[in-house]
Amino acid sequence: MTKLKLHWQILIALVLAVIAGTLTGTEGALFGLRFYDVYAFVGQLFLNALKMLIVPLILSSIIVGIGGIGSGGALGRLGGRTLLYYAATSLIAILIGLVVVNAVAPGVVDGQPAREVIGLSEEAAGAVAARVEGRSAGDLVDIFLRMVPTNIVAAAAEGQMLGLITFGLLFGFFMTRIEEAYAEAMYNFWQGVFSVMMRITEWVMRFAPIGVFGLVAKVVAGTGLAAFVPLLWFFLSVLAALALHFGLVMPLLLKGVGRVSPLRHYRAMAPALLTAFSTSSSSATLPLTMECVEKNAGVSNRTSSFVLPLGATVNMDGTALYECVAAMFIAQAYGIELGFGAQFTIVLTALLTSIGVAGIPAASLVAISIILAAIGLPAEAIGLILAVDRVLDMCRTAVNVFSDSCGAVIIARLSGEKDILRK
Repeated sequence: MTKLKLHWQILIALVLAVIAGTLTGTEGALFGLRFYDVYAFVGQLFLNALKMLIVPLILSSIIVGIGGIGSGGALGRLGGRTLLYYAATSLIAILIGLVVVNAVAPGVVDGQPAREVIGLSEEAAGAVAARVEGRSAGDLVDIFLRMVPTNIVAAAAEGQMLGLITFGLLFGFFMTRIEEAYAEAMYNFWQGVFSVMMRITEWVMRFAPIGVFGLVAKVVAGTGLAAFVPLLWFFLSVLAALALHFGLVMPLLLKGVGRVSPLRHYRAMAPALLTAFSTSSSSATLPLTMECVEKNAGVSNRTSSFVLPLGATVNMDGTALYECVAAMFIAQAYGIELGFGAQFTIVLTALLTSIGVAGIPAASLVAISIILAAIGLPAEAIGLILAVDRVLDMCRTAVNVFSDSCGAVIIARLSGEKDILRK
């Protein structure tokens, strides 16, 4: 029998969780064991597995990505344009998400925070508010101080990911500036670590349906189906922000900077976009992305072979946007008013973690945990988001791939290539 794809498994788990949570409630038990406690245990176990991946996955991904950019003299004009494009489009995507989530406020129901609707106790919300208030009260200086930790091991243990990301960027860059024999050995080591972490992440995500079942069943058992009202608004907010980036920002860049027809580029990339949507993996879509960019769009192999593999590693516009909206949604649900400092932290952390998010399904859940920790919110709050994460993962992966392809076209045009998107 053909094995069900992950998104179908998660969908089935979601339906079963709604049924089970509705039938058992918080008091249903078997042999003295409450189902509610079982749901909580299963969900927490899955969240712990995600947290376990954070430090080695992000650190190795950043070091390998930056090390690959800096090797072979790639950081010339082509590399500079590529990095500038990726940083700019990711920042634009995050800001779009920030504007949309502030305007829609999906975490607020009838003028009140959705904490009670989605099963967050008032005591827990108060404790979280105290932590966040202490962090957001600081100015931007404190944010930049956290980017340079005094002890990198302690920073990793305490979840201070801003410092760890900074260390990874510096390590990856200067790794390519030492003697070739040592640089190659270090690169191979971190590539090995990254490959192992990718395998572990894929293994953990096999248990995502079970984790989704536990997390969603717990919420439904405690609050009923009312919990899905704010979730629906969150879902629509993310889709609206992704649509703005995909259908407005990217075409404007293609037309204004690349001087090419956006409609022709949409047609050229259609096979890759459909594959990205169905697989939720920019890495798995990479071969088809390169084929569409070279054969359909007319970009040279010299440009596409550098820009696209790099983009599949470090350019995650849709993912960065999603991380920002998710963090703001959770803060709104807790009833927490995030000031400029905290929102700046979200933007900065989303931008940095988007570099280190592996191009595999649901890996952004790891990055969301990092952002929540950076502003003082508990990682457990991502539990409800898991109910719609798979569908949104498919959408944001398509945006990631489309942004990579737009980058290849724009950079090729800026490099003097002609006959691009002429057919």
